[in-house]
Amino acid sequence: MLVTGASGGIGGACARAFAAEGCEVVVHFHQGRDRAEALSAELGGAPLFGADLRVEDEVDELFRQAVEAVGGLDVCAAVAGKWPEEDLPLWELPLERWEETLRSNLTTTYLTARAFLREVARNGHGNLVLIGSTAGLFGEAGHADYAAAKSALVHGLLLSLKNEIVRVAPGGRVNVVCPGWTESPMTRTTLTDPDLVRRVTRTMPLRKVAQPEDVARQVVVLASDELSGHVTGQVVTVAGGMEGRLLHEDA
Repeated sequence: MLVTGASGGIGGACARAFAAEGCEVVVHFHQGRDRAEALSAELGGAPLFGADLRVEDEVDELFRQAVEAVGGLDVCAAVAGKWPEEDLPLWELPLERWEETLRSNLTTTYLTARAFLREVARNGHGNLVLIGSTAGLFGEAGHADYAAAKSALVHGLLLSLKNEIVRVAPGGRVNVVCPGWTESPMTRTTLTDPDLVRRVTRTMPLRKVAQPEDVARQVVVLASDELSGHVTGQVVTVAGGMEGRLLHEDA
């Protein structure tokens, strides 16, 4: 099985969780080579490949290498993505950032899903787990680009793919896990602000920031035919019961 973005917090946790279940894991990275190499060593020398998932040829080559390394892929956890840290309302949002955010989240997921489903079509079985975000469910002021990309993923893309995969793999499944605020290399600098943590957890019954392992466990459950064999097209939210984003500082 392949985990994209395995050099990140959630991706790394997914790779460890799958390995703990006895899976042969292929580790993908883009920029975090050092973290990915450390993870590969931790997992006993798991196959490790770098690729920019925004580039079509690199995605196709990643899957060719992954299949060659482990003999086939029956699960893909498409974790790779990018959250732009700077808070910008739409009227200040440059077109360059909008397009880059969509490429780094929606386009990368499309290319990853396409390459994986081509492999599924060859071997007749396989399950895909995508990583969305609560931003795609509730919106996120200051990050309309990210929210739009994730919303497209958790709605239109998911609901199309869960119907398409069974054309080539009866029993094939596609699901999404939507994390809320989760500690990771991507968010760690932001989450050092205790006032921010207090605000973003205000609508959560379970009032804490998630750990990557909280998300990874749900990814493993959805990937498993034994545990989730009749579950497809579903969105599992891992956000402590979050009901929405805080809109006003004095609310």
